[in-house]
Amino acid sequence: MIRKRTLRHFIVFVSVSGPICIVLFHQTSTRSFLKDSCMCNCAMDSEGRSWFSQRYKPSANVTLNRKNGLLDFHTYWWWKSLQNESVVANYTQVVEVMFSLFPDKDHYTDSSPSRCRTCAVVGNSGNLVGSRYGALIDSQDFVIRMNEGPTKGFERDVGSKTTHRVIYPESAVDMGVTTHLVLLPFKILDLQWLISIFTTKHIDLTYMYVKPSIIADRNMVMILHPAFIKYVYDSWLQGHGEYPSTGFISVIFALHVCDEVSVFGFGPTKDGVWDHYFEDFKSDPNEGPHDGDFEGKVISQLHQKHRIMLYKGW
Repeated sequence: MIRKRTLRHFIVFVSVSGPICIVLFHQTSTRSFLKDSCMCNCAMDSEGRSWFSQRYKPSANVTLNRKNGLLDFHTYWWWKSLQNESVVANYTQVVEVMFSLFPDKDHYTDSSPSRCRTCAVVGNSGNLVGSRYGALIDSQDFVIRMNEGPTKGFERDVGSKTTHRVIYPESAVDMGVTTHLVLLPFKILDLQWLISIFTTKHIDLTYMYVKPSIIADRNMVMILHPAFIKYVYDSWLQGHGEYPSTGFISVIFALHVCDEVSVFGFGPTKDGVWDHYFEDFKSDPNEGPHDGDFEGKVISQLHQKHRIMLYKGW
C-alpha cells in the first residue's frame, strides 16, 4: 500500500513538474543562445536591444597584438592627437618590441552559449564607503579596478580581489603577480614606458613624474587597442568630451569580455559629492578632458536597459 501510494505521488509529481522543467530548460537554452546579444540573466526588451546594438561593435579590436597592431590613418592621427608628445617614436617598431616581451594573442575570444562570465567593474567613488559590497564584488569571476584604487583597509566595502587593473603611466601602482596589468595607452610614450618598467627602467617622466618600475607580471600584461579607445569615444560617447575616462573605458571593456557586468563605485555619493573612497578628494566630473555628465548618462542607460547592474552605494 505504501509503495503504491509513493509511486502514485511520484507519477503526479512528474506529470506536474515535467512541463515546468521543459519550460525552464527552454528559457535557459534561449537565454544562453541569446547571450552574445544580451546577458546571462537578461531582461532587455526589443527597444533596449536596438539601442545597444547601435552602439556595441562585436568586431572591435579590444586588445592590441602584432596581428591587429596596424592602425588606419584616421585612428592613428586621432589617437596621436590626444596628448602632444615632443618626441614621437616609431609606433610600428615599438609594437614589435612590446610583443617580444608580452603575450602576443587575442584575449578572451572564448565567448560561447555555455559561458557565463560575471564581472565587477569597481570605480573609486566615495559612494562605496559604508556600502558593504565587498563580498558581492569578490564573488564575481573577474574584478576590474582602475588606477590607484586600493583594497587594503577597505575590504568590507570594496572587496579584496583584483583580477585586472586598468592603468596608464601617470596612475600606475604595484599590483603583484596575480593581477593582469591592463595598459590604457594615450600616447606612444605610454607603450615605451610599459617596455621600460620591465627592462631598462629608464622612463620616469612623461608630462609628470611616473614610476620607473612597478611590481607586476609581464606574462599577465594586456594593452587596450588605440582603435578600441576611439570606438568607445565615437560609438558610445558620440564625440562628447575630448576622449573617454578610464572608468568609462573599463565599463565598455567589461561588456566585451564578460557576459554579466556589475558596476560599483561610479557617480557621486548620496549627498551629491564627487570624491574617492580612499582619500579626502573633491572633484568635478566635467573638469578636464572628459564629459562626466554624458558618461554617467550612458552608464545609467545601460543599467535601465538591463545590460549592466549599477550599484550606487545607497
